[in-house]
Amino acid sequence: MAIDFSTASKALPFVAAARHPILWRGRHGIGKSEAIKAFAAAIGLPVVERRAAQLQEGDLLGLPTSNMIEINGVEAAQLRPFAWLIQACTQPVVLFLDEVDRGTSEVRQGIFQLCDSRKVGDWTLHPDTIIVAAVNGGESASEYQVGEMDPAELDRYTTFDVAPSVDDWLSWAGGENRADAVLSAFNAIRSAVDARAADRSGAPIDGLIVDFIRQNPSHLEHRDTFEPNKVYPSRRSWKRFNDTLVAGRLLDDAKANRGVISCLATAYVGLEASVAFADFAANYERQVTAEDIIDHGKLDKIADFGVVEHTALVGKMKDSGIFKNALTQVQLTNLANYLVRLPSEVAMVLFAFIPTAGPNGASNLGSLYKTKATNGKTVREYITSIV
Repeated sequence: MAIDFSTASKALPFVAAARHPILWRGRHGIGKSEAIKAFAAAIGLPVVERRAAQLQEGDLLGLPTSNMIEINGVEAAQLRPFAWLIQACTQPVVLFLDEVDRGTSEVRQGIFQLCDSRKVGDWTLHPDTIIVAAVNGGESASEYQVGEMDPAELDRYTTFDVAPSVDDWLSWAGGENRADAVLSAFNAIRSAVDARAADRSGAPIDGLIVDFIRQNPSHLEHRDTFEPNKVYPSRRSWKRFNDTLVAGRLLDDAKANRGVISCLATAYVGLEASVAFADFAANYERQVTAEDIIDHGKLDKIADFGVVEHTALVGKMKDSGIFKNALTQVQLTNLANYLVRLPSEVAMVLFAFIPTAGPNGASNLGSLYKTKATNGKTVREYITSIV
């Protein structure tokens, strides 16, 4: 699904701040290069541009030098990269790789390594260098004399399909400047990305995304035939998508941020997963936690829950680790009140999990089994009726 430049400009700072490689796809002559250079200018970085169609393998790896090094008593030659790569490795730049799908397979393998590990040979990109690539066409690339991008190659990028509107052109032609807004967003998100990278505590994936995959496991990764140049979800792309959303705090109000979330989801995990995820996130009730139910007995929050919502909440309880400790009588009563309200299939999942949840699991289950809910029914009676 193609987006206009105005929409892309709202999503681009989130991806760039996370230093994820960006792929810009669209027809020729629409202003892709101009937009990339304008973005670089807005965030104050120089552009280092190379056309993949004009590169050879040696342009990436460099040329041998006359300076030899000794390894285990044996002289070895060294490769010295060209100025463009040294610049991208020693200072922050926007490394703009144009016409990637017109490059030779050897050149594209080198670019693959740049996107995957941010290095070529012994040279590593500067931490703040941003990779942006551009190609013509995308899924409709048959109109151009270009090579297809295989699924593994495409998965290294965050892919934006762009089709600028007339208003985009009029804004550009009239000299409208969004640089201040772009720079402000980019700097704020970059600070959050760096803070998250420094803080390794907590779960690696936000609970909303975990719940989405739990309820929609088919969207975790594509297991069927891959269509050429189409973006599909993978475990890697979900992790990158998660990091971008969390750093940008877009999930704090998913309903208000639905447009940007949808745009980013399409770029990271593809159209089908994006449609499902954007709707799920916009309607997700984040405030219902395991503690709400077990510690505080807030059953009013789950009054309208169905099987899907209860399954997700039980998943949160399992992930929270709350059953590893010995439950108090208040917690046991709250849990009993919740369990006897559950649909039978969900109740059995929760009941079967508790004894496996650490050293106190078995004793918690024994105590819960005898606990009477406020409706007068014990957990034992309810489980027996199910069986």
